[in-house]
Amino acid sequence: MRVLVVVPTYNERENLAVLVRAIMAHEGYRVLVVDDRSPDGTGTLADGLADEYPGRVHVLHRTGKRGLGRSYVEGLQWAMHEDADVICQMDADLSHDPRYLPDLVGALGNGYDLVLGSRYLHGVSVVNWPLRRLILSTAANWYIRTVTRLPLRDCTTGYRCWRREALGRVPLDEIVSDGYAFIFETLYEAVRRGCRVGEIPIIFVERREGESKLSARVLFESLVMPWRVVLRRGR
Repeated sequence: MRVLVVVPTYNERENLAVLVRAIMAHEGYRVLVVDDRSPDGTGTLADGLADEYPGRVHVLHRTGKRGLGRSYVEGLQWAMHEDADVICQMDADLSHDPRYLPDLVGALGNGYDLVLGSRYLHGVSVVNWPLRRLILSTAANWYIRTVTRLPLRDCTTGYRCWRREALGRVPLDEIVSDGYAFIFETLYEAVRRGCRVGEIPIIFVERREGESKLSARVLFESLVMPWRVVLRRGR
């Protein structure tokens, strides 16, 4: 399958080269780096990697409103115009190990339209998280499942793989989330439109370099979004 991996970045200069070179180790895979005007020079580094891997590494320099959700919308819309059978999403901070990419892609062969890299499929598979972060994440997944009744173990994972036609069912231009709630909002919209979703286990490792992008505003948006999408469905 022709695979394109979308990676949003903001101040990920310490991690990006390691990540991209690991993805390039998978034959035929391509990468789109969506840089959100990183002040640390991540975008310039991404341009250098595009020169190093011509035709396989692409860079989209965003100029609009900042935010993970906005970056993903533009990146996924760009990807939909490319020659790819499969479109993957992953974080740039090395918490998502590129070695799982072939497993995610391969799981589509089991009849799924979307495959999630799950931290909670067989217990808890997270390394180096403080207890409060683990409690927050598990509580968030419980909360989302309770509100929406989605039968999935990890509704907040950003490591995922789409069939191109399945991603095409999601109205990306109608997505309203700016932050991490984008991850859940697109998942809910995919299920709502009949996409078959599977999960495979991954080990999630907390970032080694840089700082987490979580904030009070991001957490509030994530708290509100499950109700927002459920009410939207009822209209």
